[in-house]
Amino acid sequence: MSTLNRATVEATLRQFTDPHLDQDPVSAGCLRGVDIQGGQVRVRLELGYAAGLFKGGWAQTLQMALENLDGVESARVEVDCRIAAHKAQDQVPALANVKNVIAVASGKGGVGKSTTAANLALALAREGARVGMLDADIYGPSQGIMFGLAEGTRPKVRDEKFFVPLEAHGVQVMSMAFLTDDDTPVVWRGPMVSGALIQLITQTAWDDLDYLVIDMPPGTGDIHLTLAQKIPVSGAVIVTTPQDLALLDARKGVEMFRKVNIPVLGVVENMSVHICSQCGHAEHLFGEGGGEKLASRYGVDLLASLPLSMAIREQSDGGKPTTVADPDSQIAMLYQYMARRVGARIAQAGQAAPLPPIVVSDD
Repeated sequence: MSTLNRATVEATLRQFTDPHLDQDPVSAGCLRGVDIQGGQVRVRLELGYAAGLFKGGWAQTLQMALENLDGVESARVEVDCRIAAHKAQDQVPALANVKNVIAVASGKGGVGKSTTAANLALALAREGARVGMLDADIYGPSQGIMFGLAEGTRPKVRDEKFFVPLEAHGVQVMSMAFLTDDDTPVVWRGPMVSGALIQLITQTAWDDLDYLVIDMPPGTGDIHLTLAQKIPVSGAVIVTTPQDLALLDARKGVEMFRKVNIPVLGVVENMSVHICSQCGHAEHLFGEGGGEKLASRYGVDLLASLPLSMAIREQSDGGKPTTVADPDSQIAMLYQYMARRVGARIAQAGQAAPLPPIVVSDD
């Protein structure tokens, strides 16, 4: 009969890999406590990312493994989530009431960037995080429509200085579309657009956000440079389609963020495959494997590979993106996995040395 002690418990935990951190919980620094009292074992883990839909199953998996150890009468595994603040640029001051800023960008338009940003924000909220969405696509704002906010909706103003963000599906939302006429185009030069972006971010009264998702305009222009210089971004998500032209532009986006020292958290590939609704035939209309090649080239994650689906388009146009319109669908689960991976990459990018676990034992 083997001796039941901390080393035995840790060795068992090391056999399991957190699919979002790509590490076992001990190596990832998630272990916060081990309590052994006779045959009773209690383990406490702390995840640095939002994982409300994952932590219950994760705790059960580890608990079952511990209960199979010799000498264990019962085991209990508790998994908590604690989201800390991280930023890539040390010289940029933190935003009030915002822990982490995620920029969602693309090299070109038409690749599903805004849809990805909306579903990322909603998926993070479903995982238990407090989330905000800023529509920084000044020339073509669309998040108001995606979140089902009626045309002409205006934010309240607090203390004659701060905009109070609107709320939809549990996410705080702010957009230039809420301040202008929907039928009037924004005809501004670069400096005016950059100034408007800074005002939108800093003069919105965000309410204790774990994550602020920013839907960036396509390209690599003034707004992106302003964001890197003025806003404490935690990391960027690059959205592309598999076709060569989109990948070429996406590479420019990756290179831009790397040059301004903002970590690229990963790549999302949209329109990866089309499944015929009549016969089930799979066809790669825009090419195959492009997102994976891009991610591999730069040593980052392929966060998700999403199909060309009419449901994604219809649900976004209807003001209820897939993660809220059909939360149990396979596509929604892809978005949830993507959101947890994004949160995990932010936590790892700003991770300090892991704290030693507290051990209480009667041996």
